[in-house]
Amino acid sequence: MMTEAELNEAAETLWRGFREVKAQPALSITYPEMDVEDAYKVAETFVAHREAEGHRVRGYKVGLTSKPMQEIAGSTEPDFGALLDFFFVPESSTLKAADFIQPMVEIEIAFVMKEALRGPGVHAADVIRATDFVVPAIELVDFRLDRKERRKGIFDTVADLASCGKVIMGGNPMRLEDADIRTVHGSLIKNGSEEASGYASAVLGNPVNAIAWLANKLGELGGVTFEPGHVILSGSFIRVAPVAAGDEIVARFDSGFGDVALSFE
Repeated sequence: MMTEAELNEAAETLWRGFREVKAQPALSITYPEMDVEDAYKVAETFVAHREAEGHRVRGYKVGLTSKPMQEIAGSTEPDFGALLDFFFVPESSTLKAADFIQPMVEIEIAFVMKEALRGPGVHAADVIRATDFVVPAIELVDFRLDRKERRKGIFDTVADLASCGKVIMGGNPMRLEDADIRTVHGSLIKNGSEEASGYASAVLGNPVNAIAWLANKLGELGGVTFEPGHVILSGSFIRVAPVAAGDEIVARFDSGFGDVALSFE
């Protein structure tokens, strides 16, 4: 188990990666005894440092929601990370590719909470009752820790806030009772060409299940509550696509959700 001093050092290493836009040495190498519980504590320490500076947690994200991705990562379950206020940017934004280390994008459905929700014991009906609306979203994935020289497993990804870089939410909200989100189809279009597509049912069978899993996991680990207004990213249902300066990205959803756009310069 990592000491408090080591957790603070690791959180500072992660913040250095953000500030310098440069991948830092993998924490799983620097701290070879680090386990998944330690990795989550590093992320928690990082978030506490940012909150002390005046930033706020605006929600959470679920990652590794498909079995193939879990197998690749060496995990038997999804992972998660907190979404801080500086992760959110408006749709149709133009971002500087040089502000990120290894930017990639994926598409998913974001849940916006109407009521507080806290595990354990949360199931799908609880999620549906507690959700205000859902919107289409793009997540920009980035990596502040070295991905080449690291231990196999999810240690570094978990510590790195599940590799979230930015969140871009669409402006067309839908109520869960108005759409069967399992059947929602989405495509990632880069510079006019489709890069990947899939159905939301690829996310644990139903994105609602991902929200329930996360509420229960957070309840199990420390009693964290989804608060009204929190944004919960349910997980991507396509493979990630790398992006670079000059790229134009459109996430296109059916079932009335529409498009979400993002550009890079």
